[in-house]
This record gives sequence, structure tokens and C-alpha cells, in this order.
Amino acid sequence: MLCCAGVAGVSLAAASGQSPWSGQGKSKVRLVSGLVNEDGKPTRYAGVQLRMDQGWKTYWRNPGDSGVPPSFDWSGSKNVKSIDVFYPLPHRFADANGTAIGYKDDVVFPVKVTPEQADKPVQLALTFDYGLCKDLCIPNSVDLRAVLPADLGKGDARLIEQAIERVPAPAGPDTLPRLGAVTANLEGDEPTLEVEALFAPGATHTDLFVTSSEILVPVPKALGPLTDGRQRFSVVFPTAEEGAAIKGKPLIFTLVSDQGSSETSRTEP
Repeated sequence: MLCCAGVAGVSLAAASGQSPWSGQGKSKVRLVSGLVNEDGKPTRYAGVQLRMDQGWKTYWRNPGDSGVPPSFDWSGSKNVKSIDVFYPLPHRFADANGTAIGYKDDVVFPVKVTPEQADKPVQLALTFDYGLCKDLCIPNSVDLRAVLPADLGKGDARLIEQAIERVPAPAGPDTLPRLGAVTANLEGDEPTLEVEALFAPGATHTDLFVTSSEILVPVPKALGPLTDGRQRFSVVFPTAEEGAAIKGKPLIFTLVSDQGSSETSRTEP
């Protein structure tokens, strides 16, 4: 896949709590913000909104067989105690190198912002690096700035709430979808994980993605259709070394369907 450099470009005036749009070519990015009701308490949230031209896509935290995950550098921000970035549900895309995982058209990454001093403004400074791909893959980097006042108000809360609704929730023991048995066959020349997923009856567009903060996990392949609410997937590692590398590593299993989504963290022995 061919690559070329991408840079930040034009910007337009922004409302309070926003950054101007920034970018050039086939995408543009901005920061938005607003108070989101979380557990009955108004909470400061930002959102990284990436808008792409038709036919272009960007990548999830596990990009799949090609591409690079997005990178969020908030180190220049002020009056920040913590910043947590969340990823909405991704989709699979076929490309020349296999299967990519990511987004097309428009995506908003919700960002929970906890200030050091709640009665003071938060100054957000983000360097956002992301890949943009069609037939050509373009690495992009933009610098975004926004001030979130102490009396922020609703602002772009609805846009952020819609993105939060697409973030997988932690799976419970009785919720669907949820993880079933995971069988690790990590010895030999073709190590695998076989995963059983439990979905709601009649669910469609069922899928599984697996991520690790330490290693790249191959894209799972469905071993058959959904049957009686169950579906099996296989994760095949190209080499014995890559299979051995996941031992003792925490993995996140993301289950998606038209009837809901969930995430489960577990460590393979």
C-alpha cells in the first residue's frame, strides 16, 4: 500500500468549547465539548470529531491487517487531572492487504475530562495522529486547541452522547452479547484462540474484535453462522512466537451486533 505525508491545514472560527476544523485533502478534525449527564452528575466531556470524504476510512485501536491506530497526545493540556478516550464500535473493511478495522464518513471519539480544579477552565491541547486510507494510505497529524470553561453548559453534548451510545459497555454475567468459552491452542506452528460468543436471539451483523495494549492481535474469523444465539470465532497467529507472546497478556474481547455490544477483559494463561 502506498503512503504519503499528510499535514494540518485550513481552520475556521469555532464556538466556545470547540476548536476550529483543521485538516486538508480528504479529512478534517475538530474538538467539541459539552456537559454529559453521567450517573446523575454533569460531567465535562470533549469529543474528537473526524470527518472523512466519501470512500475514505480511518482505523480503530486495533487497525486489522494494515494501517495504524489513532494516537492522542494531550501532554500540552492545562488544569487536567485525567483524560480518558473511548472508541465507538468499528467495522470491518476489505482492502488490498486483507481486513482493516475502523470507521468511515464521520466518527466522534468521546473524551472524559477530569479537571484538577473544577472551578477553573480546562485548556485542551491535542496532537492527533491518524491514518486515512482509500487506495492510498495517508498519515495525518493535526494540532487542536479548545478551552472548556468551568460553566461549560450543554454545548455539543448531544453529538458526544450519540458517540457514547456506540461505545461498548462492560459485559455482565447475564447480559447479551457476552463471551462464552475461550480455548487457547498456543503450541505448534499455527497457534489459535477459539472464542465462543453468545448473542441475543435474532441478532444480525454479529462480530468479534480482540485487542491488546501490548501486542497486535490478528483479525478473528467466524467459523460459521450464528446458531441458537451462539457463534464461534478463531484467531490464528502467523507464527509460534506471536502465539506465545499473548500468554499472560490482558486481552479485550469486543462483541458487536445490531442488538447491542459489550467488552470483556481477560488474561490468557
